[in-house]
Amino acid sequence: MTSTGEFIGALPKAELHLHIEGTLEPEMMFALAQRNGVTLPYATVEAARAAYKFSKLQDFLDLYYQGTAVLLQKIDFYDLTMAYMERARDQNIRHVEMFFDPQAHTGRGVAFASVIDGISEALETAEQQWGISAHLILCFLRHLDQDQAFETLEEALPYRDRIIAVGLDSSEMGHPPANFEAVFARAREEGFETVAHAGEEGPAAYVGEALDLLHVSRIDHGNRALEDPALVRRLADEAIPLTVCPLSNLRLGVVPSLEEHPLKRMLEAGLLVTVNSDDPAYFGGYLNDNLAAVETALGLDIDDLATLARNSFRAAFLTDAQIDRFCAEVDSIQASYSS
Repeated sequence: MTSTGEFIGALPKAELHLHIEGTLEPEMMFALAQRNGVTLPYATVEAARAAYKFSKLQDFLDLYYQGTAVLLQKIDFYDLTMAYMERARDQNIRHVEMFFDPQAHTGRGVAFASVIDGISEALETAEQQWGISAHLILCFLRHLDQDQAFETLEEALPYRDRIIAVGLDSSEMGHPPANFEAVFARAREEGFETVAHAGEEGPAAYVGEALDLLHVSRIDHGNRALEDPALVRRLADEAIPLTVCPLSNLRLGVVPSLEEHPLKRMLEAGLLVTVNSDDPAYFGGYLNDNLAAVETALGLDIDDLATLARNSFRAAFLTDAQIDRFCAEVDSIQASYSS
């Protein structure tokens, strides 16, 4: 009998909640530090990996932003992105919608062009070599003010053909979506799709704000939406996708254990929930690792896993024809493993 691990590997899937800066493995951090003459606070790769431990979101973010210091040149962003896309290829990820945080780099004097050129050239290479399609999502850092978000949006406008959406990430508590209502309105006027992190550490009310004030078409995380039954019904009725990240939730203390993760309840409530890896270098697992972990912890079966794969395409910024094609592939794989 075929294992569910083999089934997870065979499933075509999309990843919709992936921060490219969060794929910076310690080995690459050291290599880029050497290339760019950056001094790290770690003596060895092993010491750096040992530091990838934290108990809450802010502890992780402090380490995350420290790691970005090695990313200085276009080639650095290219190499970082290619390393992730190779993993995507190996995990049968067919489509990626990738976050990037330009403010984490331009604030250090790195040119916006160096960031987006390096990332987008790697995505083009991956599509040419392996047929993986990709979209870029520019995230505003919510711990910075809206004026700075407007400045970043202006920098992005010459590259709008490479950026499908804007998002909102970084420290959630005390930084509600309402603080960014105007810049999101401007982004929508410029033709960008919108998404936002909400309901990870922040309350369910932040999910409502993201929907009503930012007019997002997708919620990143959204765990705490389950605390509001009316909101759950709305998410289900409007088919608003949630991009859930189980291993991230575990490492950051959003859930006490994977056995208590709300993913199964989200599926049972009819929500358009997807599984993603968030910042996999820091959280100990890429997309297939997240699927395998929740399969074990929550007792998911092949039908559940196939539903999650179909959801990942339905939640993506793809055409109906693309979604139908990918979902048909999922159906075919599911049928072959169920027979």
